Amino acid sequence: MAKLEQLRDLVDAGGYLPAEAVAERSAGIWRADHLEAGALVRPRNTDEVARVLAWCNEHGVAVVAQGGLTGLVHGADAAPEQLILSLERMRAIEAIDPRQRTATVQAGVTLQALEEAVDAQGLLFPLDLGARGTATLGGNAATNAGGNRVIRYGMMRDMVLGLEAVLADGTVVSSMNHLIKNNTGYDLKQLFIGSEGTLGVITRLVLRLREKPATRSMALVAVEEFDKVAALLKHMDHGLGGSLSAFEALWQDFYRLVTSPPAKGRPPVAQDYPYYVLLESQGASRELDEARFQHALEGAFEAGLIADAAVAQSEADCQAFWALRDDVEQTMHGGLPVIFDVSLPVGAMEAYTQALPAALEAAVGEHWLFIFGHLGDGNLHVIVQVAPEYYERLRPKVEQVVYEPLEAVGGSVSAEHGIGLEKKPWLGLSRSPAELALMRHLKETLDPRGILNPGKIL
Repeated sequence: MAKLEQLRDLVDAGGYLPAEAVAERSAGIWRADHLEAGALVRPRNTDEVARVLAWCNEHGVAVVAQGGLTGLVHGADAAPEQLILSLERMRAIEAIDPRQRTATVQAGVTLQALEEAVDAQGLLFPLDLGARGTATLGGNAATNAGGNRVIRYGMMRDMVLGLEAVLADGTVVSSMNHLIKNNTGYDLKQLFIGSEGTLGVITRLVLRLREKPATRSMALVAVEEFDKVAALLKHMDHGLGGSLSAFEALWQDFYRLVTSPPAKGRPPVAQDYPYYVLLESQGASRELDEARFQHALEGAFEAGLIADAAVAQSEADCQAFWALRDDVEQTMHGGLPVIFDVSLPVGAMEAYTQALPAALEAAVGEHWLFIFGHLGDGNLHVIVQVAPEYYERLRPKVEQVVYEPLEAVGGSVSAEHGIGLEKKPWLGLSRSPAELALMRHLKETLDPRGILNPGKIL
């Protein structure tokens, strides 16, 4: 689009890429295609973002904001006539306040960069994802990222104290609050957290930090029945007095996949059990914390909740345990995966997961099913692998089998990945007509011309 050339004057040198340069860029994690867009702009600050959005609003040009492109629901896909607004050059960590325990950052800062910066000051930013090296904090906020330690620290929404966002018309809404308690009217930042760039573009954030744990204790345990998995969650959370930071469940097929060649991982415990749980506790005193962790594990053995266990003896062991859980790429060998992140009550999980194999067999025939996830916060990752030549035809049937049962149990079609384009047809299973109507009204109010990430979510 020739008129997009006018945007060159709104950003600094190197801030504008034409369509042919955009087409050389990857479309994102685990994707073989490349970006499409009429152009891509790379602002360095909020003022440049505001100028670009004001121009786009005036000229009716649709804008798709992008961070690290680690999303899995096609929430940052752009069309050839649209503009990509990339936050990749807004990577400044503006301030870390050890006393207030806050970090002020631009939206393009990667999660790992912040984790390392605050770690050097004895602090912790507790969000943790497998894509930590690429995912950006603005993208984490725009999608309300969850990750591995939600059971203790909550979602990204719980870690954002304040933010700055630019509306579709270029208006800058700066609410850079540094206080944990600030009960002064509407909490406007919540409009933008989880909105996937459809209501405004997040440019800066104030994030809540925690004191860095001095210790962590980990074990990978085998469990013989799902009821015992649920009981183990309650037992460990109670026994650890609030220090349980991760409770990751692995169903047998996934555990075998990541502990057998060609995977690099090896089984810390035998592969013969139906369920495995990765337990992590973070604390402040090695002697006391290890004693408490060991006592809780022994209690679980005595209660018959655990059949076998491997307890980490070093930091290397802890990293090896997490490497098993994070080795999701193994599900991509031998077929194409349809990836889901659903949420449902723990009490409904056994019936739900046990019904999936037969339902999938009836709907699509031959398939491979892998289940794992952050069970401690109700989130399961369900991955269904099918033969590549049947992928496009079978995908809608797989989605129907996975999503439809969630409505009856009050589940969610998205626990943490967002909606994007991929889950939009199924949003009505988790949201009422009144909720959807209010979402549309908010969209129309804040973005009346519909230029921000059009077609996503709604």
